[in-house]
Amino acid sequence: MKAVGFTEFGGPEVLRILELPVPEAGPGEVRIRVHAATVNTVDTLQRGGPSGSPDAQPPFVPGMEAAGVVDQINPGTVTDLKVDDRVTAIVLPGGSHGAYAEQIVVPAESVVRAPRGATHAQAASLPMNGLTARLALDTLGLKPGRTVAITGAAGAVGGYAVQLAKADGLRVVADASEQDEALVKELGADVVLRRGAEYPDRVRAEVPEGVDGVVDGASLAGLTARAVRGGGRVVTLRGFDGPGERNIAFEPVVVFRYARERAKLDRLRQQVEEGLITLRVAKTFPAEQAAEAHRLLGAGGVRGRLILTF
Repeated sequence: MKAVGFTEFGGPEVLRILELPVPEAGPGEVRIRVHAATVNTVDTLQRGGPSGSPDAQPPFVPGMEAAGVVDQINPGTVTDLKVDDRVTAIVLPGGSHGAYAEQIVVPAESVVRAPRGATHAQAASLPMNGLTARLALDTLGLKPGRTVAITGAAGAVGGYAVQLAKADGLRVVADASEQDEALVKELGADVVLRRGAEYPDRVRAEVPEGVDGVVDGASLAGLTARAVRGGGRVVTLRGFDGPGERNIAFEPVVVFRYARERAKLDRLRQQVEEGLITLRVAKTFPAEQAAEAHRLLGAGGVRGRLILTF
């Protein structure tokens, strides 16, 4: 089968087409004929240097989410999925092989049917960042009517966080650049403030008592403490867990915790179908142009997801 990967670490130029054996679904697993795989920042980090299992051997195949069609189910696997179902899945590279391949094998708990009416490219954009946003909000645990600040609101995780927070009944104070302000308002934010290091102070001007929690998609790290009331919480996506002032807790989250939370992924699917979540695809690339997709992501400013098609 065709896959995209690398045998040595480096820039986008190390990505190339590989021919690999077709994997077989084991107990508890399904195999997917992949039609679309999303390009994520995690993929570029994996390409740039050693990560994951120290025992992994090349070739390495990146990719943490995919969409396609079920083409094999292990006979002992308990699932309501059937061969030929259109699906989307979160993929943990675990070892060396991720989603950039014509066929992948994943645990049945990591796969759900694709949202009705979504293209493969759109469906592929949901699992990783949708589950990350869901995990961030679950970690905050705010009740309806509370206020959450979201940084990086125009980005992939931040955009989902805005829409999921509104679906949870929260008041959302989001950040945006001038060119992204209309987009973030369209996503449903109640208040949109200019992004940057001064964003926490702008939040305090809008919410003098401080917000109840923050989803820090822009990696402002300790700066976000200024936006939060005493005893509030900040969820960070890049591992920051610095000391909290005024009893503010910083809580790093990683999507791996929700990789087999099938009910949560399926609820995201339903929310797409209900119009509560917007799937945003910026551009698609044939698998052979994976290096160009990585270059574009690395340049920054992408709004929506970059997708490889197989």
